[in-house]
Amino acid sequence: MKERLELAEIPREKKISKKDFLERYVKPQKPVVIEQLIEDWPAYTKWNLEYIREVAGDKTVPLFDGKKTISSKYKFNEPHLHMKMSEYIDLIQKGPTSYRIFLYHLLREVPGLQKDFSFPKIGLRILKQIPMLFFGGENSKVFMHYDIDYANILHFHFHGRKRCILFPPSETKYLYKVPHALITREDIDFMNPDFDQFPALRKAKGMVTELRHGETLYMPEGYWHQMTYLTPGFSMSLRAAPRNIENLSKALYNLFFMRHFDNAMRRWKGQKWIDYKNEQAVKRTNKRAETF
Repeated sequence: MKERLELAEIPREKKISKKDFLERYVKPQKPVVIEQLIEDWPAYTKWNLEYIREVAGDKTVPLFDGKKTISSKYKFNEPHLHMKMSEYIDLIQKGPTSYRIFLYHLLREVPGLQKDFSFPKIGLRILKQIPMLFFGGENSKVFMHYDIDYANILHFHFHGRKRCILFPPSETKYLYKVPHALITREDIDFMNPDFDQFPALRKAKGMVTELRHGETLYMPEGYWHQMTYLTPGFSMSLRAAPRNIENLSKALYNLFFMRHFDNAMRRWKGQKWIDYKNEQAVKRTNKRAETF
């Protein structure tokens, strides 16, 4: 039998009180899936791909191709293509595609969607200005990464199924993190990793779950996450600022220095900079892993 990563199931709660959520998950910084957090939202019954086509089909949306991210041609989080939302929904309904919509503020473009949800009173100080939507077709993947702002994230899934793999920050030393970036090596298949090429992954301990329509995943500060759309679908994320002062300082560093430094190096060195970072990810991780 082929060797696989050590992935435990993310805990699940049907429903949970604010007190229990804070004590059992937010304070100890542990992820959880809440199955029945948003059943009172209009979005719970209304939001599917056909509804999005109806209310936002004429909007032009930015698309990201997972196959093109290892390239110096694009800046950090720069779209690879633009398309009408109705055309994109047609695309993902036809079959597998690598194109995704990533960090799109559709709620700003279509204000009426804001009437379909409310902010959960669950103990997090949610930043109400930036609800973001994410779309993907069958087999499209979001590379393993952690968020630039170290936010506490509530990730609500709609329409279809999505597999989510998480690693706590403590496992960073085994994940082949790319220097001056928020990602791991993008050629790692976390469901079927090549342990000969990436031996440190044997020591990494992560978690996995499969989200279905209406379920909510809580991801704590700085958690690594990789998403795979098992069917066409979309999700929305709400964010709360980091509670940990150290994580807040890391977020400020990422926002005001790291991403600008990386974009400048991409412009200056081109593909050589990308290749150098990927090489260093392997060298540094394998060297560190030998000491643990």
